[in-house]
Amino acid sequence: MTLAKADTATKVAEDYYDSDDADRFYATVWGGEDIHIGLYQDPGEDVKTASRRTVEYMAGKLKPLGPEHRVIDLGAGYGGAARYLAKTFGCKVVCLNVSETQNRLNRELTAKAGLDSLVTVMHGSFEDIPFPAESFDVVWSQDAFLHSGNRQKVVTEAARVLKPGGRLIFTDPMQADTAPKDALQPILDRIHLSSMGSVGFYSRELQTAGFETANFLAMTDQLKTHYSRIAEELAKSRKLLAGKVAEDYVERMLTGLANWVKGAESGHLAWGVLQARKAATSHA
Repeated sequence: MTLAKADTATKVAEDYYDSDDADRFYATVWGGEDIHIGLYQDPGEDVKTASRRTVEYMAGKLKPLGPEHRVIDLGAGYGGAARYLAKTFGCKVVCLNVSETQNRLNRELTAKAGLDSLVTVMHGSFEDIPFPAESFDVVWSQDAFLHSGNRQKVVTEAARVLKPGGRLIFTDPMQADTAPKDALQPILDRIHLSSMGSVGFYSRELQTAGFETANFLAMTDQLKTHYSRIAEELAKSRKLLAGKVAEDYVERMLTGLANWVKGAESGHLAWGVLQARKAATSHA
């Protein structure tokens, strides 16, 4: 994808998440502080509980993690993961996010939690991370990379800012490597992109970027459950959202959620936790 298209994708994501409709929807229905896919122990489980479980699960994969470590969360949303990491492990966390609407609430919630000294919130794109090489011990991201128009650049930027031996951990809705061409077109139209990443794509790009180990734990059933639960909660919240979120936005969201569920059911989507470690030898 060309640079111009990549810049367009970033702008589309920024405008979308800065909109009042999207902000109110995600803050009210999607999971509050944690606006990503949850890990459900029961299909009818509370969205916020399942969404926080994803954070806890991923954090558990990073131990040992402590005050001596620096983490950057790419596409941090409202900063729920950053606050959890800072409070639980005492590490310093930078939240990098294109939506200033989300960033404002992130700063408010971080100040309210008394974590200002550990969590820094910055406006910016993960295609151009505003930090020198080898600045972080961990790069973290949840369900954000799909919005990039240049995912190859995202991977190389993650590798650049990681210290030798540093760790990358992320989740992202992806297309299955076996998905037929155009099978996901309704989803792509909804998120204004021409493609999605796949496990195979990320595995190849991680190796090229200097990651020596990578593994993917597939949990696509959780994607299906999450989008089904969000659709249920949105339908139940329509009266509450009336006058706050445009009715046509709600209708488009319900249609979009149904397409995500269909994509998961058909086996054309993939989702899970991908972990990789940067080679311990610096090439700087």
